[in-house]
Amino acid sequence: MFLSEDSLDPLDVDPDEVPRPVLVAGMRRMSGDHELSFHAHRKAQLFFMHRGEMTCEASNALWLVPPQSALWIPGGTSHRIKVRAPFEGFSLFVEPDAVKTLPGACCSVVVSPLLRELLFRAAGLPVLYPLDGKEARLVTVLLDELAAAQVEDLRLPMPTEARLRKLVEALTVQPADGATLDAWARRMGMGARTLNRLLVRETGMSFGRWRQRLHIILALQWLTRGASVQSVALDLGYESASSFVTMFRKALGTSPARYITRRLDRARAGEGD
Repeated sequence: MFLSEDSLDPLDVDPDEVPRPVLVAGMRRMSGDHELSFHAHRKAQLFFMHRGEMTCEASNALWLVPPQSALWIPGGTSHRIKVRAPFEGFSLFVEPDAVKTLPGACCSVVVSPLLRELLFRAAGLPVLYPLDGKEARLVTVLLDELAAAQVEDLRLPMPTEARLRKLVEALTVQPADGATLDAWARRMGMGARTLNRLLVRETGMSFGRWRQRLHIILALQWLTRGASVQSVALDLGYESASSFVTMFRKALGTSPARYITRRLDRARAGEGD
């Protein structure tokens, strides 16, 4: 099933009511940004980004989904998504008991060439495809490949405490603000130890680690859009590109250029699909 051109509107049918183990819908939007407010499905959901950029807030975390990656959302999980056009991708709905080995928590996953092709094929199936024959075999292989998908660490823990949410909003709007923990604590009218303790309690990360993770998430977004390493380093408040590259390499095990090159290579490999 494919949604209409330039649309991310809800499906004509409620995916939770479709009596099939899998439902795949293609999505496309060629201009503007689009956001879906918090909602949940009984069925688990996979968002696959073929082209474009998506962020999703779910399970007290912000998730980045770059091209040729996907986000897995277990059934019953409240989530909010925002996409930046031009955007093309797929939304896969899976019955909770279809495969016992599917992840029980939100996670980013790498989409293999085979899984990508299976998603394309499954999107062309009728909503009520036959439960035997080649359609059922296609769905079985798709679920097996999904269960074997590699998990990526593109998660930014998000606090729920009101004062910390204001801190998050401020740092997201002005990521180059290099104010220390003490300075942020003074701005928020609390002690530095209290601020750090709250952040660790809600996110599992210290202030320094959380801000570094935010910088990585933002850097991946900007680099995917085509920004240079130099401009990203400056926009994040680093004194030089080399200091930013050092931070990035320690966090993800490779340089920004190599990381993004792999992403673009995956995207180009799917251009003809």
